[in-house]
Amino acid sequence: MSLLANLGRSTTALVGLLLVATVALAQPQPTDAQRQAAVEVAESLRYGHYADIRLDDAWSRQAFERYLDVLDGQRAFLLADDVADFRHLEERLDDALLDGELDDAFALYDRYHQRAEARFEWLLERLDEGLAFRYESDLRLEIDRDEAPWAESLDELDDLWFKRQKNAALTLAISGQDDEQVVENLRQRYEGQLSRVRQTNEEDVFGLFMAAVTSSIDPHSEYLSPRQGESFDIQMRLSLEGIGALLQSDGEYVKVASLVPGGPADRAGALEPADRIIAVGQEAGEMVNVVGMRLDNVVDLIRGPKGSVVRLDVVPAQAVDMTRSKVVEITRDTVNLEDQAARGEVIEIEREDGIHRIGSIKIPTFYVDFDAWQAGEEEFRSTTRDVAREIERLKAEGVEGIVLDLRNNGGGALQEANSLIGLFIDRGPTVQVRDARGRISLYGDTEAGAIYDGPLGVLVNRLSASASEIFAGAIQDYGRGLVMGTPTFGKGTVQTLNELSHGQIKLTRAKFYRISGDSTQHRGVEPDIIFPSLIDPALIGESSLDNALDWDTVRSVQYRNYGEPWRHMESLKDRHRQRAEELPNFRYLEQQAELTRRMREQNTSVSLNREQRQREVEAQEAEQLALENQRRLALGLDPLEEWIDARGEESDDEPVEQVQVVEAAHILLDYAKLSGGYRLANRD
Repeated sequence: MSLLANLGRSTTALVGLLLVATVALAQPQPTDAQRQAAVEVAESLRYGHYADIRLDDAWSRQAFERYLDVLDGQRAFLLADDVADFRHLEERLDDALLDGELDDAFALYDRYHQRAEARFEWLLERLDEGLAFRYESDLRLEIDRDEAPWAESLDELDDLWFKRQKNAALTLAISGQDDEQVVENLRQRYEGQLSRVRQTNEEDVFGLFMAAVTSSIDPHSEYLSPRQGESFDIQMRLSLEGIGALLQSDGEYVKVASLVPGGPADRAGALEPADRIIAVGQEAGEMVNVVGMRLDNVVDLIRGPKGSVVRLDVVPAQAVDMTRSKVVEITRDTVNLEDQAARGEVIEIEREDGIHRIGSIKIPTFYVDFDAWQAGEEEFRSTTRDVAREIERLKAEGVEGIVLDLRNNGGGALQEANSLIGLFIDRGPTVQVRDARGRISLYGDTEAGAIYDGPLGVLVNRLSASASEIFAGAIQDYGRGLVMGTPTFGKGTVQTLNELSHGQIKLTRAKFYRISGDSTQHRGVEPDIIFPSLIDPALIGESSLDNALDWDTVRSVQYRNYGEPWRHMESLKDRHRQRAEELPNFRYLEQQAELTRRMREQNTSVSLNREQRQREVEAQEAEQLALENQRRLALGLDPLEEWIDARGEESDDEPVEQVQVVEAAHILLDYAKLSGGYRLANRD
């Protein structure tokens, strides 16, 4: 449970399957092994899934729409008549799955296959005829078509793809490529997509259909083909041996879902969540365009031996247009336990009455050296042991409070979240786990005493998930400390991996609940004091995933209160707001978050007029530049002449993210004073 409870984030939207054929095939037909596996998947969902799954006509309609989304989510290949020809599946997919009758599902894929193959040939023919785009029209291209109606005719799709091709060419042209380079780049893209369509075999088709079946239930349940099952450990090790980034499909693009703490990408500061990767290259050689490429194929390009260099052409999450990409280089490496170890530091806070010292402990993940633990070694490494060691050191240095920084902590070993809570309470429950049969297991700390009973703060953000949410939720429920930051990810489910006669199924089997009875699913943990965030919750988080299980509650358990922070919350928020107005980086975060939200709402289409496109991009970048320079001037830094994505390139005395730690320390000092735990300041 401890490992699989956090797997969903790395495999969400993993519907791209490995392609192994090398020649074009006739219409793939389901095998007897796949028919049997379909029946086993149906039985697993009906009797093994956490939710009460009924494979009836209502589910069938949902699964049919999901299958269409998997095949053609942007409504760019199939026609309305194509979909109508298979509407009989709307109320028959349940029977087809239960009986292993997959022929019609395969036939629908074959119709999509024909349309896609013809479309890429059409695009290549247009390149052969010579591009003659004039970027002077008033045409616009709708960016997201997942809610668009199906096209009624090929002419309608021709018009859509004319705009798409024109937009692709314009994007390359604006980025500095000449006509010859634009044509070559587009040819490489379309030939690659055409080749991948032609290489599809029956295992790919079955996998796509199973992806629709399982993801119609929840985003973390997933079928793994025998080939995927063999590479599952490799997929997981990509976070440990490679660049240390978990990737996710996002339409035609591959998006960074999260970074592994201490990994190569994290250390280089080259990537951030929601960045899009548009091309991949090795240390030498040409970049390979990966727009439209399936996720597994992109992963294969990025993966490589330790010490080698991979180049990524990346569109930053904050970029206002796909033309604003940059190439970053990352040296592949392994992530050692030492790289993810908890580390503490002392933050000095100057106030009118003197200098105050607050301890801060960064906890990148919930880890344990399982091999050493199982071998019976006394000094095995773990989150709890390392944090305990840092607490003792900080106490010896005379800190007046401790902030635990769980930002970007995606979870890990459940037992470590449980034991870490025990460092701050004197025995008690920590989390409830309800299984598919409704049985509730209660986990808790059984050790008497706490090693730290002083003022405590917990700092979280949108990428704090799973075990991090369990810890933050328990501290909040106990009234043991303050939770600060942004609402967390909302990953409150547990998955297990089960063997099938053909492949494997990762199935959601249980759900986490706080001791108060609230689920951590979907909503996450709501901080006591909210900080602004540059992570868009519409792009990252459980609530951004299709068919995520709902938030709900169970009965609370008995537990004691260690404090009453809610009594002082209004005063704490008032003081925080007053300080935030005076902090350049805090104001920047608030304003940038609002600008990002507004741009997302505005950017529903792009202009195909070159001058208009550049004016729109320049206007939005001017707003970003003004915000950045306002921040820099307030910090005494030189202003920038143009807006750039400056991650890893600029340094100042107060990085944007560090301001949250400092402000959390201020809030903790306020709370200590209001609750009677405030000590006299040291006067130097």
